[in-house]
Amino acid sequence: MKLDLNKITKRFLLGESVNKPNVRAYVESVLRIIDEVRPKSQKESRQMSVARQHLQEIKKLNRKLEERLTLLEEQVKILEEGN
Repeated sequence: MKLDLNKITKRFLLGESVNKPNVRAYVESVLRIIDEVRPKSQKESRQMSVARQHLQEIKKLNRKLEERLTLLEEQVKILEEGN
């Protein structure tokens, strides 16, 4: 099998080889941003705390959805093999 280095380089430079971020990556990014923000009042501090809690819940729900999706994909694969 011949490797086309020009094609690989072109795809890399154009960003075609980069995988798109998933929900988990976006949530982690927002959590990091929230951790860096310094609230100027008690109200802002409580809002940041609520936002952080909501993002933690989103992470948990997303993890459950990913697990369920994996399970369903495996079941579909088994069903397709049976036919």
